[in-house]
Amino acid sequence: MRTIRDYQYVAAENRGASAAIGNFDGVHLGHRAVIDLARAEGARLGCPLGVVTFEPHPRRFFAPDAPPFRLMNAEARAHRLEKLGVDLLYELNFNAALSSLTAEEFARNVLCDGLGLRHVVVGADFRFGKGRSGDVALLRELGAACGFGVTEAALISDATGQVSSTSIRNALSEGRPADAARMLGHWHRIDGPVIRGDQRGRELGYPTTNIAIDELHPPRFGVYAVLVDVLTGPYAGSYQGAASIGVRPMFGENKPNLEVFLFDFSGDLYGEELSVALVAFQRPELKFDDLDALVAQMDADCAEARRLLAPHG
Repeated sequence: MRTIRDYQYVAAENRGASAAIGNFDGVHLGHRAVIDLARAEGARLGCPLGVVTFEPHPRRFFAPDAPPFRLMNAEARAHRLEKLGVDLLYELNFNAALSSLTAEEFARNVLCDGLGLRHVVVGADFRFGKGRSGDVALLRELGAACGFGVTEAALISDATGQVSSTSIRNALSEGRPADAARMLGHWHRIDGPVIRGDQRGRELGYPTTNIAIDELHPPRFGVYAVLVDVLTGPYAGSYQGAASIGVRPMFGENKPNLEVFLFDFSGDLYGEELSVALVAFQRPELKFDDLDALVAQMDADCAEARRLLAPHG
């Protein structure tokens, strides 16, 4: 997969795709339906499969002080899109210049002249251009004038309602990772480099790896059974473990983060990239009377996580 970030300087070999357009936060089943339609059009037209998305997320650009809301960072999104067979990722820099384009300017300057798209696929609720003034009907008109086709993808629903990033955030906030996974079509994962922590876990007999979650929507604080992929370094591979998400109330005021204990593992993972899948929520974050009580609960948590993860090999 090739990544293009500036629509004004696109090499000839990176133009002419059939592209799905959207933010694709989480790359859930609704997003995959849009991408699959773009894939089908690409096969019909004999052109590569593309995705047009934006970084930073427009919501972050317009409300920089809003609480974290993203389900995945840009790197995790790109990794997921590559797994889905996307050839060209147009990860456009969302800045003041791009946000000020009218709907007509976006269609002509970006989609047509800049990227040279042959076909675009968008969700039924797609809006574009300054002030979100453009809708699917207008995009069809502009596409006909500019020379690219437009397909509207129906919104996806399941037994509980519409599949959306908002619904997935709600499920995670309530400690329902299995429900989130059903809408995503995959486990919800937190990706990032291992950072240095306070090393208290090592002192307690549970050495953990720490991952920052500063820019991500925080799942319900507590303990989870997790599947972990170490993506880089000499220990690259798949592992099982137990994880804690929260502020570690036993040790004062702390920034929320993710701490993971890998079962049957010994090694240094500082600086390596991890992908942590939340499989099951076990209990909320608690403050214990003393460290002995904490360690006893950690023993029980790990035993329960092993039981929950047994079906996953």
